[in-house]
Amino acid sequence: MANNKRGPEPGSQKAKHGGQAVREKYGPEFYSKIGKKGGETVKEKRGAKFYAEIGKKGGESTKRQQGSEFYSKIGKKGGERGRTASDNSVAEQQE
Repeated sequence: MANNKRGPEPGSQKAKHGGQAVREKYGPEFYSKIGKKGGETVKEKRGAKFYAEIGKKGGESTKRQQGSEFYSKIGKKGGERGRTASDNSVAEQQE
């Protein structure tokens, strides 16, 4: 498959240098800003349902590739990492 886009081959040293030059010129928050802008544009054009659909497709693809046990593993890791001593004391106070 040929790359018909202008500029250097994605992932090449020249492409990395271009990304570094943009970061130096505009700062790292520039990427966050343009990403948010692009996301809002997609949301306006395709609607919020679009994100639900692609999320579901991504989840199904991950399940096919990693197996359903993968979700159990990452859920357990997230649960262990997400709780701290201060979280526990707040939860106990609310009870």
